[in-house]
Amino acid sequence: MSIQDLTADMLTRIRNAVRNREKSVVIISNKLNRGVAVVLKDEGYITDFECIADGRQGLIRVSLKYGVRGENIINEIRRVSTSGCRTYSAAGELPRPLQGLGISIVSTSSGIMSDRKARELRVGGEVVATVC
Repeated sequence: MSIQDLTADMLTRIRNAVRNREKSVVIISNKLNRGVAVVLKDEGYITDFECIADGRQGLIRVSLKYGVRGENIINEIRRVSTSGCRTYSAAGELPRPLQGLGISIVSTSSGIMSDRKARELRVGGEVVATVC
């Protein structure tokens, strides 16, 4: 079975793992998924991630993060730009999930970053996902 959209698959695996209170989840690796994992770690939504060589494309093991009393840190994680309908935004028009309490993950010419960093650098790009 071939997976067409590896990033949508990554977000779905994280969403399902959080719902089932898993400690970690294994995801197929590509450059965009590694960039999304870096942003999630920098913004404090996951504990850590590691790249695993499997002789093919590689895997990413994402360690999920929960609150002090076990509450979810990631309440909603959603793919915005799909392969059939790309969504682009200028720096000033990037979405602010939960009025700035969540983040948007943006693929820019300067790399993959959060919406806050993209506004700071004044670059727009493709809105990959939103996390609340």
